Amino acid sequence: MIQMLFRQRPGWRMSGVERGMPRDLQQRLSPPDAEPTADASYLAAIGQRVRLARARRGMTRRKLCAESGVSERYVAQLEAGRGNVSVLVLRDLARGLGITPLELLGDAPEASRAQSALDRVLARLSEPQLADARDMLVRNFAVANPVARQSRIALIGLRGAGKSTLGRMLAEARGLAFHELDREIERDAGMEMAEMFEIHGQAGYRRLERAALERLIAEPGGAVIAAGGGIVAERATYGLLLAHCFTVWLRASPEDHMRRVIGQGDLRPMADNRQAMRDLKAILESRGKLYEQADAILDTSYRELDSNLLELLRIVPDNRPGR
Repeated sequence: MIQMLFRQRPGWRMSGVERGMPRDLQQRLSPPDAEPTADASYLAAIGQRVRLARARRGMTRRKLCAESGVSERYVAQLEAGRGNVSVLVLRDLARGLGITPLELLGDAPEASRAQSALDRVLARLSEPQLADARDMLVRNFAVANPVARQSRIALIGLRGAGKSTLGRMLAEARGLAFHELDREIERDAGMEMAEMFEIHGQAGYRRLERAALERLIAEPGGAVIAAGGGIVAERATYGLLLAHCFTVWLRASPEDHMRRVIGQGDLRPMADNRQAMRDLKAILESRGKLYEQADAILDTSYRELDSNLLELLRIVPDNRPGR
């Protein structure tokens, strides 16, 4: 029987579901005025990670439910930190075995001895040390051809940051090909974005996105690539982009993002301007640390277009002959 974890409230009585729980699980329920237990904190952390992953992908809760087949009621409970108690049982079993819950789920191959040893080393590092370790690994192992990487410029950021406009201008100034990754995906799939999401869903779109990026990377010569705003939420695809392209985050204020999107003819944010701005700020906040992994950051707010182009030309490598 699926049993849900609920907190006690004044006047609370144990439900039939909770009476059917093992006693040790009943005892793990705590009233709201008590200090959060380790179990409650664990479930709250899972809920927070679900919200973060959803925000990074720009997905509403209803959209996530449609994609996953999970009820909206359960997702709301999970994000509120009241997930299914079986999550706690899985965690306890993994802890008893000395492994991670992910290893029990079987979604990843069993780690080799070298991988396990590396994981233990990385777990002891501070954030600055992890950043240094990542840079060292990228320099020594992730970049197959550093010269080719410098010739590919990838622009990332939310819609309205200026990726398409500045990307085309940069490509023209440097004599490079320009590619909008979303248009490449549509070309490969033979359909527009709306139809693609309707037929293949979010997961299908992400598979096509990676395939299109791999194709562009394999093409000879330099290029400027304007990536979709949500590419940073897909770890493997974003890692591929970082490894093979000099990447620039085009950053802008939430107000500039909103103004530019409306200026492009998309009036949907006007339907509920306050909620749209809240959603936009949440997405920016959730993706900020991922965008910061780019080689360079260009703030496109408070500057004219020509000034942004000059700054972008100064930032990115110039591999033209004689330079």
